[in-house]
Amino acid sequence: MAKEQATSAFTLTLTRTFAAPRDKVFLAWTDARQLAAWFLPGPGFSARVAELDLRIGGRYRLQITHPGGEIHEVTGIYREISAPQRLAFTWRWTHDPENQEMMVTLDFRDLGPSTEMTLTHALLPSQQERDKHSHGWNGCLNQLATFLQS
Repeated sequence: MAKEQATSAFTLTLTRTFAAPRDKVFLAWTDARQLAAWFLPGPGFSARVAELDLRIGGRYRLQITHPGGEIHEVTGIYREISAPQRLAFTWRWTHDPENQEMMVTLDFRDLGPSTEMTLTHALLPSQQERDKHSHGWNGCLNQLATFLQS
């Protein structure tokens, strides 16, 4: 079950516990094949990892196809990789005319057979964007929970 709170006006924080060991949860975020399998906000979506260079300063690029065929692309740069405790990266939608760069930080807490993960999405430009990202992230985390059980 997800626990959500707004830590500031335009920061989103989600905490979720997954029934999987920390190494497995971390790998789901850092392996291109696995990431493409679950990084979907809901049914009918598909994802493609166009780039994943897992190193500090390395880039990633994800393409998410909506059920109607519209493609949204997000890209960013890895800022911190502390396997399997923490992952931090910039986040920018390529279709955003204002080129707004945000920051996503994932903290993985080892609970033995399960993992508590806290996702913090900072520098969101508005409350509306925070709410839209909350919906998308919750959908993706639901898909991740299902993926980890397979």
